Amino acid sequence: MMSTPHIKVADVMGTEVHMIDPMKPVREAMRLMRQHEVSSLVIPRRDERDEMGIVVVSDIAQQVIAKNRSPDRVDVYEIMAKPVITLDKDMDIRYAVRLLSNFSLSRGLVVNHQRELVGIVTLRDMVLAYVEHEDTTVEA
Repeated sequence: MMSTPHIKVADVMGTEVHMIDPMKPVREAMRLMRQHEVSSLVIPRRDERDEMGIVVVSDIAQQVIAKNRSPDRVDVYEIMAKPVITLDKDMDIRYAVRLLSNFSLSRGLVVNHQRELVGIVTLRDMVLAYVEHEDTTVEA
């Protein structure tokens, strides 16, 4: 009988998170995404009562380009998602995948127990880690 893998979100998350000020134009977000070769940027909290936001390539595609809006005239805050789903770094990826899937999200921000941002994880990262773990378990 094969055991279910226990893989923490922290085991598969990326720790390099790129941020942008919400008052910046979308063109700046596009430039940063291209420069860092990422498909999302995090909008930091303004204070401890605020929540983080995120802007992803699909937001730009759907809300700017498809609607023929100028990326120089649309600010990030107009198209970003806020608040975002956060995942505890110690959460089992099976539950993280379920949570993101329930909301049709492709990624989540990872926080520690003090609610500080420590990384970002995608469904792709978690699914591939899960399959890889299963493959190594079967071979053993």
